[in-house]
Amino acid sequence: MGVARLADLKRAGRKIVAVVCWDTPMAKIVDAAGVDLVSVGDSVGVNLWGQKEGEITVDELLVVAKAVRRGVKRALLSVDVPHGGDAMRVARESGADMVKVLASPEVVKKIGVPVFAEMHGDKGTPEEMVALAKQLEAAGAVMLDFRHSGPVAGAAVAKAVKIPVIGGLGGGPWLDGRVRRLDVLIGYPPKQLDALHAYAEDVRSARPLASDRA
Repeated sequence: MGVARLADLKRAGRKIVAVVCWDTPMAKIVDAAGVDLVSVGDSVGVNLWGQKEGEITVDELLVVAKAVRRGVKRALLSVDVPHGGDAMRVARESGADMVKVLASPEVVKKIGVPVFAEMHGDKGTPEEMVALAKQLEAAGAVMLDFRHSGPVAGAAVAKAVKIPVIGGLGGGPWLDGRVRRLDVLIGYPPKQLDALHAYAEDVRSARPLASDRA
């Protein structure tokens, strides 16, 4: 499925399903589940590694991206470009179908590979957001991540451009699709505490484990 498939989904009125993933096992699961897009977010630095916002490097993100690439065979793959990073290098070394950046139309024009462009609804009026979306589309962006869109600006932007407009934070049914982090969507690792407590109790009580019989 090529990048152009995303625009086909929008024209057909089918919502795009995207998830943020950071490892090979989960990448295999979401790919088999039929999602349209798997995104390797730089949020891994903050949410998985305990880094500060913007601290992750291209080298670190590429390790994650390559791991996810090994698990994704069918869906499209997007990889974030850390602030100040080389988008061409990220695309080349990760094997991504597109790179995701928070950038101006001028920057999008220069990147040279398919761009998933991020824009924020809290940075301007609905009219300004529509104008920016059109500029990003004209610059060559293949999809938009419209964060904090809201139903007014979100609906207006999605209608104004031919490329898909999806969103995670502050997104909704007024967009062409949604993207969510897997740790938020299915709750790993916090929701696994019960399983870990049960494992610890089994070990401390010297009870046999299921894996002992494997």
